[in-house]
Amino acid sequence: MPHSLPWSARPAHLAITSREIHVWRACLDCSEILRGRLEATLAAEEITRANRFHFPRDRQHFVAARGILRQLLADYLQRSPADLEFAYHPRGKPYLVLQPSEPPIAFNISHAHGWALLAFSLGRDLGVDVELIRSDIASEEIASRYFAPREVAELQSLPPSARAEGFFLCWTRKEAYIKAVGDGLQISLASFRVSLVPSQPPCLESADSSRWTLRSLSPAPDYVGALVGEGKDWQLHCFDWQPRDGG
Repeated sequence: MPHSLPWSARPAHLAITSREIHVWRACLDCSEILRGRLEATLAAEEITRANRFHFPRDRQHFVAARGILRQLLADYLQRSPADLEFAYHPRGKPYLVLQPSEPPIAFNISHAHGWALLAFSLGRDLGVDVELIRSDIASEEIASRYFAPREVAELQSLPPSARAEGFFLCWTRKEAYIKAVGDGLQISLASFRVSLVPSQPPCLESADSSRWTLRSLSPAPDYVGALVGEGKDWQLHCFDWQPRDGG
């Protein structure tokens, strides 16, 4: 499995510098009481989005993820979670509306099947993605449609027992890059390449690869994640999000 730094407990004083990127992992299967507290901090637009989900569990996970995002951003900025306001770039990437005196904190979030990754920086573009490894999804047909030719060949070279993990290593790394760039579907998935062999360090090859650093993340057993951050001069710090009262 891919690995990153250990997931550390929340520091006593939460602060981020321009030479750091923080990534938090969070389990979204929280208690009804905690979920209610998180939901109380959401804006009307977020509640509307939550209510569009057909399955209750999907709605619950969305509420928890957005509530945890608000809580962490508020902690970094020393503000109230409910007071935060989000806006969206033309391609749909969200950002936080900041006061002139506030630091330029940037964020990205991804969640899948009950786990979330939340990434934060000061003034650096970044993208994060997490997926559950599922052999029923990791098909060569999907890979041939969305992966670069060298990625398909690399995937086919893996032993069958490693192909599902390799597929999702590729998928999360490509998604993290696309989210970091912020152009969404305007980027062809075949126009850049990432490595996908589980035992090898992550690698990104793109026209602008000198701008980015790719890191691999392992938030939980049978899950893989990826982070793409702007620049080469930052340190990664990984934290484990827990409700403050343990609930």
